[in-house]
Amino acid sequence: MSSASDYASLFHRLNNQLGVLLANAELLEARCTDEATRARAAQIVASAVEAIDTARALRLHLDDANQDAATRH
Repeated sequence: MSSASDYASLFHRLNNQLGVLLANAELLEARCTDEATRARAAQIVASAVEAIDTARALRLHLDDANQDAATRH
């Protein structure tokens, strides 16, 4: 699996999965009645957002690397 479209498909799937985690963590955070559970849910929300940002950065890095390789040929 090395073509750009293969990687794009993987990043799309990863973003979808992280989006589901984020949405559910946000719902959990909003519905929590005790502070300890709300804090744990907030940590999950923050981690999901960071993971989405990391996936985006990786995708951009691969896009840049592919463009650099294409201009060299």
